[in-house]
Amino acid sequence: MTASPPPAPAVGTPHAASTADAKKAALGWMHTARFLTTAAQLHHLPALDLPEIAFVGRSNAGKSTCINTLTQQKQLAFASKKPGRTQHINLFSLGRGGVHDAVLADLPGYGYAAVPKDDKIRWQRVMANYLVTRENLVGVVLLCDPRLGLTELDEILLDVIRPRVEEGLKFLVLLTKADKLTRVEQNKALQIAKLNAGGGEAQMFSALKRQGVDEAALRLWNWTHPAADATAPDAGEAADDSADATE
Repeated sequence: MTASPPPAPAVGTPHAASTADAKKAALGWMHTARFLTTAAQLHHLPALDLPEIAFVGRSNAGKSTCINTLTQQKQLAFASKKPGRTQHINLFSLGRGGVHDAVLADLPGYGYAAVPKDDKIRWQRVMANYLVTRENLVGVVLLCDPRLGLTELDEILLDVIRPRVEEGLKFLVLLTKADKLTRVEQNKALQIAKLNAGGGEAQMFSALKRQGVDEAALRLWNWTHPAADATAPDAGEAADDSADATE
C-alpha cells in the first residue's frame, strides 16, 4: 500500500477558504475511514509507508467513542463491554476513491484492574515497542478523562514517546468528556494538560456536544499531509462525504 500525492487544493478552498470550510473538508476525509486489519502482535502488522496516527489511552477514557465520532461511524472502533478486554491493534485506512493516504491505529486501552497481570505486562511491552519502533508513525493522540487527569500509566507512556516527540513526532492530549466539566473546570484542565504534554498539544473534546471534533479532524489531516502545506481536501468532496454521514 503506497501513499498517493495529496489532493491539489480546489479554487477558493484550503488557504483561501475559511477555517470552517477547512474543518468541514477534514471531517469529510475522516469519514472515509475503513477497517484495514487487526493484529495481536507487532509482527502481524503490515509494513506500510503511509503516515499513521495512533490513538492510545486508559480504559474508559472514551477512545472508541472518539474515533467513531471523528469518523462519523457508529461502530468503526469496537468498544468492549468489559473495558481492557480488547487486546488487538486495529488499523483503519483513510482516503477517497480507493486510494489510501493515511492510517489510524487503535491501540488497546490500558490500566483496567480486571485484566490479568500477565496480560497487562504483555500489552505494555507491545504498546511500548509499537510506539518506539513503528517507522511510519507520525502522530499519537492520548485520550484522557480530564476529571482524572494524566495517570501514572499515562506518564509512563509519555516517557516512552518523548524521544520521538523531540524528533518531530506529533502528539496531542485529547481531553474527552468535556461536557461533564464547567467552562472554568475545562480551562483549568486544559492548562494543566498543556503543561504536561511535554512538547505536544492539548485540546478539549466532547462526543456528546461535538466540542472540538472538527478541530481534531483538521489537526489529524495536517499531521498526515505536511507536503500539502496544511491544506484541507477538496471542500466539494467533503460536502458529499458529510452528506453520506447523515444518512
